[in-house]
Amino acid sequence: MSSQGKTESIEHDGIVQESGNNHLTVRISSASACAGCHAEGSCTMSGKEEKIIDVTGSYNVSPGDKVTILMKQSAGYTALFLGYILPLIVVMAVLILLISISVPELTAGLGAVGVLIPYYSALWLFRKHIGKKFTFTIKA
Repeated sequence: MSSQGKTESIEHDGIVQESGNNHLTVRISSASACAGCHAEGSCTMSGKEEKIIDVTGSYNVSPGDKVTILMKQSAGYTALFLGYILPLIVVMAVLILLISISVPELTAGLGAVGVLIPYYSALWLFRKHIGKKFTFTIKA
């Protein structure tokens, strides 16, 4: 992370795949903490993954250029909240509610976990609306 004025941002290095009119496609490599291990090549647990990021805006870059992608840190916190914290709160609330009205524990547990299906389905249905909150830019 770096400081860009007063706004903290998350940075990833990537390579431009496509450069169009007011739109870029950038490939970034996301590596887990074990990616630097000397046994990474022979270990099946290494977590190196490539992701494709769409960046809107007009930039003076060509396919193959190395760039740094920026995202506001607050957007990362929003993703963390929507993906992990809110579902945990929902599961715990449903579990407590079902147990408090004397539903058997197995049923309450299954119901609490089952509530994640509509939750993540709703996230998927509203993915375009939610995705507008996650904007990427290229570091100048």
